[in-house]
Amino acid sequence: MPTQDGPQAAQAAQPAPLPGVKQIIAVGAGKGGVGKSTVSVNLAVGLARAGAKVGLLDGDIYGPSLPTMLGLTGQPAQAQGNVIQPFEVHGIRAMTLGALVEEEKPLIWRGPMAHGAFKQIATQTGWGELDYLIIDLPPGTGDVPLTMSQLLQMTGAVVVCTPQKVAQDDARRAVRMFQTLGVEVLGVVENMSYFIGDDGKEYDIFGKGGAETMAGQMDIPFLGTLPINTVLRHNCDTGDPTANFTGGDKLAEELDALTQAFVRRVEDFLASGGAQQPTISVT
Repeated sequence: MPTQDGPQAAQAAQPAPLPGVKQIIAVGAGKGGVGKSTVSVNLAVGLARAGAKVGLLDGDIYGPSLPTMLGLTGQPAQAQGNVIQPFEVHGIRAMTLGALVEEEKPLIWRGPMAHGAFKQIATQTGWGELDYLIIDLPPGTGDVPLTMSQLLQMTGAVVVCTPQKVAQDDARRAVRMFQTLGVEVLGVVENMSYFIGDDGKEYDIFGKGGAETMAGQMDIPFLGTLPINTVLRHNCDTGDPTANFTGGDKLAEELDALTQAFVRRVEDFLASGGAQQPTISVT
């Protein structure tokens, strides 16, 4: 359960800024390049394919990835009055700052500007009724996670880590950050866990199992692994994450298994006294 002495406790008595959203889940990492956005996108699509109403917020203010990964490049966001309309794509509702600024424009912002940008796209997007809102956070332990925890009533967070020791060190900091902010760490995902070569052999390029070991040491649930996969990379680069689930191969099986493990973990957490349970059951 989250502690009651962080920003989550301070805003618990305030009206929920997103009353139509049942569960808000952050996906974070201690460092960049570990596949946080890949996990966020595919978890959102997997939940939607399982029957949930899902939103995906690109909270990476400085380096938004969703325009490419969802095939939104060149599509400007639309608004009705002060409400930004989310994109309806791949069975989910999505919003990214990348749709609100010029392509390739560097966002050279100090903390208050990042705070304001995150607050706007989080609370002024017309999410409607959702079972889950997945938030893809920027790497590290800076302004945006703090803003998120102060602004939104979080259900919990997922931490993404690759197997090697240097990634584990930063992932531990991300775990401690969420715990300090009073946000339940629902589990760890190990990305780039292994690679299957053309010879059919499995290669542990980064040392498979490191993230799972870290999760055990920190007494955090381990949700599963994702391999280094050229199909996954291609589908993310071309903006077609749905294809990851429809190839009928091991990738689809692993993504489905990760989605199911996540749903079970959320259900267990809610049953232990968490927030309102979403109307979805994955078997």
